[in-house]
Amino acid sequence: MRIAVGNDHRGLDAKLRLVALLEGIGHSVMDHGAIGPAGVGVDYPDYAMRVAEAVSVQSADRGVLICATGHGMCIAANKVSGIRAVNCRDIIDAELSRSHNNANVLCLSADLIGDELMERIVKSWLDTAFEGGRHTRRLEKIALYEDGRSPPV
Repeated sequence: MRIAVGNDHRGLDAKLRLVALLEGIGHSVMDHGAIGPAGVGVDYPDYAMRVAEAVSVQSADRGVLICATGHGMCIAANKVSGIRAVNCRDIIDAELSRSHNNANVLCLSADLIGDELMERIVKSWLDTAFEGGRHTRRLEKIALYEDGRSPPV
């Protein structure tokens, strides 16, 4: 799988660990993240947009974003058309975001999730398939709204 990864300065160490993990289990990783400490121009929306755009235009199959809480990255990524970004802090969040919502960008907290749990969340999120069925109908309604059309109520 082609995975775009991004981070701000707070997510640098976690990103480096996750890139090694992802490559180690056979994924192709595109690094769109910050490479150094905080400074002028290290703003999370820039990295979130790069990853979200890569997923949106299908140069990446999925994206992973890391900042202090995951919230900022999630908000920014969801501004890109076709992106269903989620901020997950446990395995159940990760599994349901994929099986029910077909999430295509995973946002993580570098400060609030330990290394082992973060790795388990990422693996679970990547391994969980979308269930389809009634969930497809719901995602189609979201896509209609996103395209400026009103979904049926």
